[in-house]
Amino acid sequence: MSGGAEPGTSSRPGPDWEGGPQKGLVLDRIGVVGRRSTDGLPPVLKRLESFASARGIELRYSAETLEQAPAGARLLDLAGEPVSLMLALGGDGTLLRASRVVAGRDVPVLGVNLGRLGFLTAAGEETLEESLERLAAGNFVLDRRFTLRATVLSETGDPVGPSVHALNDFVLHSAGAARLTRLDLTIGVKGQVDEIGSFSADGVIISTPTGSTAYSMSAGGPIIVPSVECIAVTAICPHSLAVRPLVVPVHARIGIRALDRPEDLVLTVDGQQAERLRGNDSVMVERGEVDISLIRFPGQSFFSTMRRKLNWAIRTVGRD
Repeated sequence: MSGGAEPGTSSRPGPDWEGGPQKGLVLDRIGVVGRRSTDGLPPVLKRLESFASARGIELRYSAETLEQAPAGARLLDLAGEPVSLMLALGGDGTLLRASRVVAGRDVPVLGVNLGRLGFLTAAGEETLEESLERLAAGNFVLDRRFTLRATVLSETGDPVGPSVHALNDFVLHSAGAARLTRLDLTIGVKGQVDEIGSFSADGVIISTPTGSTAYSMSAGGPIIVPSVECIAVTAICPHSLAVRPLVVPVHARIGIRALDRPEDLVLTVDGQQAERLRGNDSVMVERGEVDISLIRFPGQSFFSTMRRKLNWAIRTVGRD
């Protein structure tokens, strides 16, 4: 993201191709998502209440967050009371949860890191009030991130239940005891279906560029700049030296089918929601129709975050 343009003006994409400055947000009502297990959440909620009260801003809390909010706090109801901003107070997992809450609605998400890594978050606990002031002044950058949609299919190819969306990734893996599973992957592009191949592994990760720095990266997958429209396919601990991560077009449809023990497989959504497959179910993953808007601030970029939080290409003192 480029930090050189004036707030509230349009600009060409910056060095890491992630959008431009925005008009100031009208902070009339803010949604708040947190986790009861997050250390230090109640004091942060108290500060937020004080900030909002002084500026006539209404706050609405998710059910889990409401338990730790100050007395008189009200429950989040996006259908009845839309919000102009969703605050995610925690780490990346909390931000993913907040993103699912606003999926399909034009509501930006600001992540405030109260955890450890917070790769997707743009503010820290100590800069909460300052960050909200910057939003009102238009001193921020809006990143549009696409999602993936997964549909579980029966043996006859019919959908089994509703499709689900993920901002980071879908993981198909064995349930219970750790063991290899034989998986068959296909890819559909422009109406044609081609076989990617079959392999034995602990599972497979299908991720967006946003999720490329999460589980996929830990499994040896590529790091992808968020504005690049593609899908990463990464096998988990493959039992072969010939299986390597793949990057496929964003308009591709990826089919995943177990060649043995399909009833032992689980589809995990963004590491938080799990669905067990039945019999000869398969999974189809494609680009979702839902985008998520994440807030960043001028001076923050994907590459600076990667260096700072992932120690990418970190230099050792005293060595070249």
